[in-house]
Amino acid sequence: MRRLAGQVAAVMLPVAVFAVMPTVASASDTGGLRVESYVLPAGAAKPSLEQLQNGDGFARLRQLAAGAEPQAQMPLETVGPAASYAPLSRRGSGSPAVPGQAGDRSPAAAAPRAAAPEPARTMTFDECKKGLGSDKKFFVKSRFAVCDGASFLQTWLQNNRPVGQSMFNVRVIGTIASNSRTINFQYYFTDFITTGRTGAASMPITTKGNIPQSWPSRVRYTRGGNLPAGSKTFAQLKAARTFNQTVTAAPGQGSSGSTDLIFSVYEPVVTYTAPPPWKLSGSTGGKLFMLAPRWDAASYLANSTGGGNPARRGAATFSYITALTLSAKQGAEEQAEAAHIRQAFLVPQDTKPYMSAKKVPGQMAADPLHRTVSSARIDKNRYEAVKQCKRYWGPNYASGGKECDEYPFASTYEGAAQPQYDPDAKKFNFSVKPIARDDNQAGGLILKSFYAKNRIIDGLEDGFIVKIVA
Repeated sequence: MRRLAGQVAAVMLPVAVFAVMPTVASASDTGGLRVESYVLPAGAAKPSLEQLQNGDGFARLRQLAAGAEPQAQMPLETVGPAASYAPLSRRGSGSPAVPGQAGDRSPAAAAPRAAAPEPARTMTFDECKKGLGSDKKFFVKSRFAVCDGASFLQTWLQNNRPVGQSMFNVRVIGTIASNSRTINFQYYFTDFITTGRTGAASMPITTKGNIPQSWPSRVRYTRGGNLPAGSKTFAQLKAARTFNQTVTAAPGQGSSGSTDLIFSVYEPVVTYTAPPPWKLSGSTGGKLFMLAPRWDAASYLANSTGGGNPARRGAATFSYITALTLSAKQGAEEQAEAAHIRQAFLVPQDTKPYMSAKKVPGQMAADPLHRTVSSARIDKNRYEAVKQCKRYWGPNYASGGKECDEYPFASTYEGAAQPQYDPDAKKFNFSVKPIARDDNQAGGLILKSFYAKNRIIDGLEDGFIVKIVA
């Protein structure tokens, strides 16, 4: 998370406004005790009490508040209906430092059959803190392990003159166990600081995990955990440090059809009031940036029957675009396929079929790939791809143990036959190339396991991108 006077914090959004500037004393102002609340932009170092007393600090606070996001946001990678519930962040979320870090598919480390690495399902506090770094609003370790957070600052004044400061950070980590419909949200209250004269110790703080929107709207959730039902004081939260809340959506409440889809928005909210005789002005707390849980019971994904228990069928995930990582490293099982995709990304004009304005999708979250489970569409995509391999390399293109590799993949809506289904799609906006059969089949196995392990569903309400590593 971001550094704030030696503490790490991430941006949060205020319930009311980001900051209230110091007011000029009026005739009715008795010059009593007052506290102003701020939710600071991530990565900003807060002005010291001395700087506030000298007058320069409030100008810095104004600048920090002006640079903060004006309204609630979703992670940039959000997909599905939650992506339109609130504006998407302008900045990409933090992600693991090394793409595909859960597994190296070099020959020495490869399994008997090529496979995508297992996605992370746990996250420590330190991982969340490090993952948010100095400039991220969200950290997405995987579709089953995410976090966000914020820093609250209170300035305590007497007769409109700063006499003290207090602050604390809140971080929330969401994780999902394998084949589970329960999401665990772990709340961490840390980095409590007080300077000068304050009433912070007895300041009541209330924490809630709201679900302001569900698709369908009829969904009902089961809550668990030990998140406080009422308020806790600054001092009590400092001592307790962490709480958790679980959220479960039972199957059978989702969209019609075998997928049984449920989408929602989860929003941690922290509010507080000033302890007497202090009076609070400014924001009354803040909403962490929203997270986007999803539940499904797709027949083509794991646990579709609940192991014989219909009440447990399906599983939860977070509705974020994730990356399929392929290795172009010499000796990697899928090396030739990865090199082909890298060429399509970097020099599309050199790929076949020729198209002057070719720009293949799947390179960024704004233009992802979407899985199809339609065998007819998959076959049509492959047919159109093979037709181009024959056109450019002749009917014997497969001689020497080769196969026609296509990107985007045949198992996506963006495959070679897309213009036959979507009149707005550009013709020939794909790439084909004969490559070694083993590499092509290894790439297919990795893609198949990626779909399964990350619960990628059919349709435009989910998506993924591709990253090529050397």
